[in-house]
Amino acid sequence: MVPTAAFRVLFVPVVLAHGRQRVAHFKVTEHPTPGWTGEKMIQAFPDGSEPWYLLRDRDRIYGEEFRERIRAVNIEEVITASRSPSQNPFCERLIGSVRRDCLNHVIILRESHRRILARGFDYYHKYRTHLSLEKDAPEPRAIQDAELGELIKVSGGGQHHHYERRAA
Repeated sequence: MVPTAAFRVLFVPVVLAHGRQRVAHFKVTEHPTPGWTGEKMIQAFPDGSEPWYLLRDRDRIYGEEFRERIRAVNIEEVITASRSPSQNPFCERLIGSVRRDCLNHVIILRESHRRILARGFDYYHKYRTHLSLEKDAPEPRAIQDAELGELIKVSGGGQHHHYERRAA
């Protein structure tokens, strides 16, 4: 949930692929329904690469319409215990990272500001290091040797930036 400047709440369902902790899909809406959420889950895997399992909590947006869509593509649901965020630590960590790295630094005005999240996820995938990935990003990067040149700050737009080696 993301609060806006007008004190409305936007919902951001996120599909996280556990392998490399990659955000496979996200959308922003003010009024989520089980049908809408099920459709977004199907859209997350347009090429037939859907996972075997879906680990989810007990939120109301996962109603019967959602469950029917998931069963139709043979995804088995694993539902966490009530009020037990520790049963889905990867997603909880992602939500905390997005809040700290992105949402705590800006004021969201409306749904169209989803580009702020898109930029945040781009940074998360390409440059943000993850200890569980041996200090690599979800999109693997080449190691830059010191011989490549001086370390230079590269702006990623907004509050995100990274460093690269460039020849002088």
